[in-house]
Amino acid sequence: MTTTWRTRVSRAVLVGAGATAVMDLGAEAIRRVTGVAPLDYALVGRWLGHMPHGRFTHDSIAAAPPVPHERKLGLIAHYGIGIGFASLLLTCQPRWAERPTLGPAMTVGLGSSIAPFVLMQPAFGMGLAAPRRPTPPSPGSAASAPTGSMEPASTSPASH
Repeated sequence: MTTTWRTRVSRAVLVGAGATAVMDLGAEAIRRVTGVAPLDYALVGRWLGHMPHGRFTHDSIAAAPPVPHERKLGLIAHYGIGIGFASLLLTCQPRWAERPTLGPAMTVGLGSSIAPFVLMQPAFGMGLAAPRRPTPPSPGSAASAPTGSMEPASTSPASH
């Protein structure tokens, strides 16, 4: 059976957005149990927002000037990257969506987990695998108190 490009795109969007949402739910569960906040996607948006100006790496992404709508840009990129990884899975394993198996999904998932350690974190100024990342707040501290949102609070007006 042949599939149309619309079917392939729909499957990639469904698989990628679904996997990304599951990852976000897992990150929220970790935050609630340990108090360690997930990545602030405004920082991803800030990183991407500086790229059109030729800035691809930063000494500290947190200290870089904010860009307009960085949180929205970061979330769109987050889900777009998830859809991109799903597209890779479905391109390499065209029948996977019809008969999903754990192996190919775990392989692509592992790749999507390794990519930030070797691409984003060095570009954010945190080094390979983020040895220079800020220390997360300890559980029970005021900084780790639940905010009622899956997104960490931001003090930057440009991120809203």
